[in-house]
This record gives sequence, structure tokens and C-alpha cells, in this order.
Amino acid sequence: MVSNILKIGCYLLLKIFFLLILIENEAISNTSSEEIEKQFNRKIKIPNVKVVDGDSIRIDKKKYRLFGIDAPEMDQLCKINRKSYKCGVSARNFLKSLIREDILNCSNEDTDRYGRILTICKIGELDINSTMVKNGWAVAYKRYSDRYIKEEFYAKKNKLGLWQGEFIQPEKWRRRK
Repeated sequence: MVSNILKIGCYLLLKIFFLLILIENEAISNTSSEEIEKQFNRKIKIPNVKVVDGDSIRIDKKKYRLFGIDAPEMDQLCKINRKSYKCGVSARNFLKSLIREDILNCSNEDTDRYGRILTICKIGELDINSTMVKNGWAVAYKRYSDRYIKEEFYAKKNKLGLWQGEFIQPEKWRRRK
């Protein structure tokens, strides 16, 4: 028990130490916070989040695409029991229900060909990208990443979200448009 308390104490001291280093480095640096974010690819607290669709958000005027996932387009129709519904709207609404501005943290992975920042967003330890796929409102974007394949398998097996009916893979649907 004493060794566990010592481990926790050491862990907290290390966290405080690294936090002080980060604060000191930012205080003496002339580099903008945006440049620091790009350099260190660190997670940041983000205000002013607008959910655009099931795999895109806007923060202030910048566009972000959730990395490794693909959600239906806003005007895409899917079916449950032969009845059509706007699955893109359902995916967006599910993402909206997950995101609370004051605790959303995103880490930037890259940019896509449209200039959007590819990002993985979390609320605490909850990976939002993973949650979208695991609940069936997005699919793993296998062309770009194998990161969320297990989550897709889970949603498909349990008939969650899109998997409870019929749908065209979002990428295929966009090509048909």
C-alpha cells in the first residue's frame, strides 16, 4: 500500500514538473500557440466547436476532419426496414451529442487534400472518432487508416447505427453523386 502511494506521488510530481516546463517554455517563447501546436502535435482545449457533419467539425473558421473515419453525407439516405432516413443527419446528431465544447481535446494528425486538418478528438480518455465508428454512425476509413477496424466490426456485429439497416459506404456514395 505504501509503495502504491509513493508511485502515485511520484507520478503527480512528474506531471507537475512537465507542466511547469511547458508553462515556462510558452511564457518565454515568441512562437504563436498555433505554431507550438503544430510543432508538438499536443492536445489542446478547443472553444467554439461547430459540428458540420458526422466526421467534420469547425473550430472558429478552421475546418477539421475526424481522422480514420468516414460518415454518411448530410443528404445521404439509408434504410431501416425498407424505410429511408437521412443517415447523414443522424450521424451528425450523434456527433453533436458527444461533443461538449469545454472539454473537447483534439490532436492534429495531418491535412487532407482539401486543406482540412485531420484530427483525433477526445473527451477525457474517450476517443470521439472511435465512438462514432463503434456506435455505427461512421465506418473505418480503411483507405487511410486501419485504426478503427475493430470498432467497425463491433458495430456491424451488434447492428448499431448504420448497420441496423442498409446503406452505401459513404465513399462509394460520394462517387455516385
